[in-house]
Amino acid sequence: MQTMRTEDYIALEERYNARNYKPLDVVIARAEGAAVWDVEGRRYLDFLSAYSAVNQGHCHPRIVRALVEQAHRVTLTSRAFRNDQLPLLAKELCELFGYEMMLPMNTGVEAVETAIKAARKWAYRVKGVADEQAEIIACTGNFHGRTTTVISFSSEEQYRDGFGPYTPGFKLIAFGDADELERAITPRTAAFLFEPIQGEAGVVVPPPGYLRAVREICTRHRVLMIADEIQTGMGRTGKMLACDHEGVRPDVITLGKALSGGLYPVSAVLASREVLGVFAPGDHGSTFGGNPLACAVAREALRVIVDERLPERAAALGERMMARVRQMRSPHVEQVRGKGLLVGVVLKRQAGGARRFCEALKERGVLAKETHEHVIRLAPPLVISEQDLDWALDRVEEVLQMP
Repeated sequence: MQTMRTEDYIALEERYNARNYKPLDVVIARAEGAAVWDVEGRRYLDFLSAYSAVNQGHCHPRIVRALVEQAHRVTLTSRAFRNDQLPLLAKELCELFGYEMMLPMNTGVEAVETAIKAARKWAYRVKGVADEQAEIIACTGNFHGRTTTVISFSSEEQYRDGFGPYTPGFKLIAFGDADELERAITPRTAAFLFEPIQGEAGVVVPPPGYLRAVREICTRHRVLMIADEIQTGMGRTGKMLACDHEGVRPDVITLGKALSGGLYPVSAVLASREVLGVFAPGDHGSTFGGNPLACAVAREALRVIVDERLPERAAALGERMMARVRQMRSPHVEQVRGKGLLVGVVLKRQAGGARRFCEALKERGVLAKETHEHVIRLAPPLVISEQDLDWALDRVEEVLQMP
């Protein structure tokens, strides 16, 4: 049989797969740690980390071992029966993050949908909002997924175009403006849903003190503070949660991506008993949510983050990366922003867009991805070595000098 090459795989994908993504033209066949190899055997450093899903690095041996061992025992029971992994994950997750209850799902957007449902029912059953009147405030520039409910409060026109009618019950305000949040709250407000750092919007960091102000406002108005930590959590920004940078505890957090180390879709919502206790059997569920394979993988993924002190590693390497990128002399760079190992290089409008720089990086062995046309996102696995980090940043500097 003739060996397939990069162009053969791309041709097949273009023919048979719906084109809902615009990937770089590299076909990855193997991965380990911070490195990936294409079908021709070329090595690259991964500077996207599957949008933070592989914070622990690709194919971490401990997490792989947990998956394989559990796969030999039992993978799925559905929630119609109990399994011996879900109770342990629930306990370990709640104790690690300091919450009373959790509800497991699969994908990140499912966790967000779960948080929305919990917030609405809490508003009716606990806060006393009139039925069908609850409202949730979100931010412009948000990215919480692409289900029909979630795109209903997106400010990105492409995410909405052709997919209406939209779900009502949401209000948008500017990200980073606590005063606008205060003004937007009414007696019908159930929750404020936000990302501590807006990743997909271009690594947008709010002003200092914003999270503390949000916490105070939500507490005073009895509004649930819901932090979407799916991309920013699990050590990515130099703390276990991005909210930890200002020492605030949201009422609800959503987790995903690195909750499985990239081996399996696992997500969760964490909150108090008052919030998640509103669910009764039949209110919400998922055939795969809380399955034993997912739970075993997530338990080991959490242990790896703690045992290998990955938040501390992200903080140290993030300072190194941020300092290095900010001192790069380039006619194209307008701003560098981020926290930990989540950095956005904002390009000037006349730079010709971020895509061409990402394509040039790929040719030099670094895989990064543009976001919102003019931002290069740099987010390697938290296990990357200093040597590999410096090597990749040399290539970034070289590319940013292009005409």
